[in-house]
Amino acid sequence: KYDYPPLVCNVSWLGLLSVLITILLVASSTPLTVANLFYNNLIIDNFTYFCQIFLLISTASTIVMCLGYFREESLNAFESIVLILLSTCSMLFMISAYDLIAMYLAIELQSLCFYVIAASKRDSEFSTEAGLKYFILGAFSSGILLFGCSMIYGFTGVTNFEELAKIFTGYEITLFGAQSSGIFMGILFIAVGFLFKITAVPFHMWAPDVYEGSPTLVTAFFSIAPKISILANMVRVFIYSFYDPTWQQLFFFCSMASMILGALAAMAQNKVKRLLAYSSIGHVGYLFIGFSCGTIEGIQSLLIGVFIYVLMTINVFAIVLALRQNRFKYIADLGALAKTNPILAITLSITMFSYAGIPPLAGFCSKFYLFFAALGCGAYLLALIGVVTSVISCFYYIRFVKIMYFDTPKKWILYKP
Repeated sequence: KYDYPPLVCNVSWLGLLSVLITILLVASSTPLTVANLFYNNLIIDNFTYFCQIFLLISTASTIVMCLGYFREESLNAFESIVLILLSTCSMLFMISAYDLIAMYLAIELQSLCFYVIAASKRDSEFSTEAGLKYFILGAFSSGILLFGCSMIYGFTGVTNFEELAKIFTGYEITLFGAQSSGIFMGILFIAVGFLFKITAVPFHMWAPDVYEGSPTLVTAFFSIAPKISILANMVRVFIYSFYDPTWQQLFFFCSMASMILGALAAMAQNKVKRLLAYSSIGHVGYLFIGFSCGTIEGIQSLLIGVFIYVLMTINVFAIVLALRQNRFKYIADLGALAKTNPILAITLSITMFSYAGIPPLAGFCSKFYLFFAALGCGAYLLALIGVVTSVISCFYYIRFVKIMYFDTPKKWILYKP
């Protein structure tokens, strides 16, 4: 144990400075036209720049949160910052990927970094368990994703997204015939790989254990950054290249299942990080509403929803990390926080109301756009389930407010800045 390791401090500030410089470089070079790099393996356009800047801002927020976390936990783990920066670099490549091979390599680089930082708290059995579970199940999902890419290449002969888009929009559809079932299986395997990475039902089984066992800083990073890069890449792959009604039904089902399981399973949770894990699964279901519509309004609502979700999640984990010095991990430990620190209590209350979708907060606006996108494409059942699960989720979100303002704690949480 160390008081406040200077190496960790220096690496953290250097990492934050490098991310801020990258934001300035990306923002100052916004293209007027679409540019393809490395023999069409990467693409640079306005959508890419928006997602990359948003991802870098999220990473910078995570590094700012970790400055106090390392001090409170007395961790001499500077490699965590390096791995966060490496995974952010891979996610930037993932957003720009314009080829199945480039996409897979970017996802694998991100996953390798995630496996290590999930187990970065070496003296914790829970952290080691989280890293091992993530590694085993992540390797399995990567194999499924690679198998899907190989099937697409085997039946079409191309891996570039633009060439695949030409094939799937009917220019060369006569080449397939009986091979269309093999192409469908390839798309299905790729979808399963993505669904695992983004913790959508029924491929969510690893998320609660990994989120709970990982260090709180790592849990925050897992909840924020990968959602941006994977959803951006899924828009590029499925909406642009594989646009077809066959996969739309799969995402409709995953959206409904994620919303239902996220709302019902979170009601039974007593631990903060485990509840936030199921909350993340539920919000993935809401975001899939816009994605599965496959319309311009759906994609716009998806981007708005991701933006608001990331802001709310950063806020929640910043408050959780601010209270880490008291070693609390149960929701009941937040009792009477309104008396010991009213500013944190009111901030967390507003964020939970926004999570629940109560107007006029930002969470209501994101769900409003997503539900109207579903109604616009005729997915009335999807919108209905979204409204019902939003009402159910109010129970466990507002429970935070009830505990903070009306319950007597088993131990007092004192916050010292």
